Amino acid sequence: MPFEPEFLADLPYDPSVLMFDELIAVDAEQSRVVCRMPTDRPIPFMVDQRAHPDRHPRHVAGAAMIHATGMLGFVHAYYLLGLRHREGWIGYGTHIHAATFRKLVPPGAPIECTCTATKVRRGRTRHFVRYDFRFVHEGDVCYAGDQSAVWSRVSAG
Repeated sequence: MPFEPEFLADLPYDPSVLMFDELIAVDAEQSRVVCRMPTDRPIPFMVDQRAHPDRHPRHVAGAAMIHATGMLGFVHAYYLLGLRHREGWIGYGTHIHAATFRKLVPPGAPIECTCTATKVRRGRTRHFVRYDFRFVHEGDVCYAGDQSAVWSRVSAG
């Protein structure tokens, strides 16, 4: 399903860099969200590549995938943790414990991006979350990550 307008309005970034066009699944029991990342439209860094078919084919850049993990973390926080940017919540990645790029992804078929919280430590104004990321392109894992983030609530004033 497409993202609801309330979610898009709450993003800390312009929706043009969300990287996803669909929310495929929200699984509270597994603490998991799944989104669809189209690759047939302009993607940051990919559109600026000086591509050569033999030496450097056009592909979804790793930097765009890392940015997508941050956006997935926001999707997770919004839909499963109930955190709202408009209420002062903001998240920042703190650690990339592991990042593995397993496949070069050419433009065309979408990537199915999964974010699962493997550990959540909630506080009154700060939450620490560890995430497992799995990005699948045409049946193959193209990115796998183990990352952490801190979510903080900033009061006005």
